[in-house]
Amino acid sequence: MSQTLILQTDLPGIPLYARGKVRDIYDLGDRLLIVATDRISAFDYVLPTGIPRKGEVLTQLSLFWLEFLQDLCPNHLVTADVEAYPDPLPKFRDQLDRRSMLVRRARMLPIECVARGYLAGSGWKEYQQSGTVCGIPLPAGLRESDQLPEPIFTPATKAASGHDENISFDQVVALVGGNIAEQLRDLTLKLYKRAAEYARQRGIIIADTKFEFGLIDGQIILADEVLTPDSSRFWPADQYQPGRPQPSFDKQYVRDYLESIRWNKQPPPPELPPEVVENTTAKYLEAYQRLTGKSL
Repeated sequence: MSQTLILQTDLPGIPLYARGKVRDIYDLGDRLLIVATDRISAFDYVLPTGIPRKGEVLTQLSLFWLEFLQDLCPNHLVTADVEAYPDPLPKFRDQLDRRSMLVRRARMLPIECVARGYLAGSGWKEYQQSGTVCGIPLPAGLRESDQLPEPIFTPATKAASGHDENISFDQVVALVGGNIAEQLRDLTLKLYKRAAEYARQRGIIIADTKFEFGLIDGQIILADEVLTPDSSRFWPADQYQPGRPQPSFDKQYVRDYLESIRWNKQPPPPELPPEVVENTTAKYLEAYQRLTGKSL
């Protein structure tokens, strides 16, 4: 169990494929090594302060969900056992243990596949203006955080700025073709409904979540992180009260802190104080414990 804060990995001799806001990805030919660091981003900036054990929670929770959902959709996981990685990776165990996974390389589809079951975030803002979410008409009179009559598929795409931009289903069809677009929509809603039903029994409401899919030999597979506090809104069910924002297990807590200090969302992003760091680690660990029934 590592308490070491890892903000960036360094694996000499292993080609770096990409370094995202949170993950460092290494190129192993037909496979990739994905390492979740303890970096945290908010408002499209990586903050200078890391969150201890965050990468561990993201990886272990993704592994839990990949297994839980594999009968609905195959995924890209090969192994998360560092000793089973090809040489020389096992010698970097101190950077990789419990926060990395070896995966098959897929051709990633350029769609952020979002499922929403509750009215929150940008969906709530749009609904107040037009009665729709991502152009989908909803019943009148809904309150902030209300459960939607049915979960909806609200795809997005990465803009050049790094922001996600909501797009219509027709735009998904234009990007990937009608057959794949329909499969993405159906898979997204199936996965969300299965996970949300399970999480509700464990005291967590999954208000919304984002999946990413790729193609391997023409087959759609689930890839990247799955149903983590970074890619989802997790609310404690025992505190759920529609008509207002909800307390959460996700990084909304950090966003709320940054809003409270009136950061202008321009560089440089501010440091997080120790109590915010400590509370954020605790929220991530509690989400893992509630969902899996195990402690990290």
